[in-house]
Amino acid sequence: MAEIALHNLVKTYPGGTTRATDEVSLHVADGEFMVLLGPSGCGKTTLLRMVAGLELPDGGQIVIGGKDVTYLEPRRRNLSMVFQSYAVFPHRRVADNIGFGLRMRGVDPAEIKRKVAWAAEVLQLTPYLDRYPAKLSGGQRQRVAVARAIVMDAEVLLMDEPLSNLDALLRLSFRAELKKLVAELGTTTLYVTHDQVEALSLGDRVAVMRQGRIVQCDAPTTVYDQPAEEFVGGFIGSPPMNFLTGTVVRDNAGVLRLDLGAHSVAVPETLRGYTGRELRLGVRPEAFGVATGGAPEGLGAELEVFEPLGSAVLLTLTLSGHQLKVQAAADFRATPGDRLTLTLPAERCRWYDPETHLLLETA
Repeated sequence: MAEIALHNLVKTYPGGTTRATDEVSLHVADGEFMVLLGPSGCGKTTLLRMVAGLELPDGGQIVIGGKDVTYLEPRRRNLSMVFQSYAVFPHRRVADNIGFGLRMRGVDPAEIKRKVAWAAEVLQLTPYLDRYPAKLSGGQRQRVAVARAIVMDAEVLLMDEPLSNLDALLRLSFRAELKKLVAELGTTTLYVTHDQVEALSLGDRVAVMRQGRIVQCDAPTTVYDQPAEEFVGGFIGSPPMNFLTGTVVRDNAGVLRLDLGAHSVAVPETLRGYTGRELRLGVRPEAFGVATGGAPEGLGAELEVFEPLGSAVLLTLTLSGHQLKVQAAADFRATPGDRLTLTLPAERCRWYDPETHLLLETA
């Protein structure tokens, strides 16, 4: 079994005052594709490098396949790594690049040839085996790096932002190829990225990092639909989640509502403890219903900016002094200055404590 278990990993930056990783614990199941997602400087690459053995932790434990490898040198950890910068040898042909690690292990030449041919076929590199990297595109060079990693039959595959140097179209096509390949291999994979689309599309689970800590680790749909804290909702999504702050009150009918000024939104009765206090409402841009004109049951908002995106329309609106981003259908039409009506299904609302910024249970 190639499970990865990280226990309270600590890594301190030089100087000893700031932690790159702050007691991080994470379990990656055998065969799972786990993505570490977060902004630059959050500690995700440092965490990956500690798993690889390229950096040593200041505290904690790393277990791979039931074996403590915390201070074991990289070559004894039975893992392969794909770097952001490809890290292919410019003076070696593609076939030699792919088989390099096997030769270093002293594998029989006939077996090396067989494995190189297999990896080249899987990654569509067979026509390029006799070429040098300078004659390859960026996507082809990244395929070489991946091929070199998979021929090693390692228990664990580590990837550090392997698609970040590719242009948008190459990134899209290679992402699909990579997901299919890893699923076929069944290799336990730990993948680092700052790109939320990559994270949500590739990962079986996504671990979102912030300031050296994992703040949420869930299935991609859960991370998107139910951000565990405001940071996750504000980091994931393009545009990100909207947040509205208001005071919880009871209206004349006894219904709990979030007072936003000229408008209000129904609040779950389970949050009655916030009566008379502030509460934060989080809503994804696509969660709103939107129509032109006014309606007594909706939320009146004024359109500031209209942006057609092809597959959808992005609206920037003002609602009771709050600015909102709302996504509408591609055929929706309106002009800046128009009065629009928003509707908001209760099941699409997410509620956050204004002090802790954590998601509140409403069931």
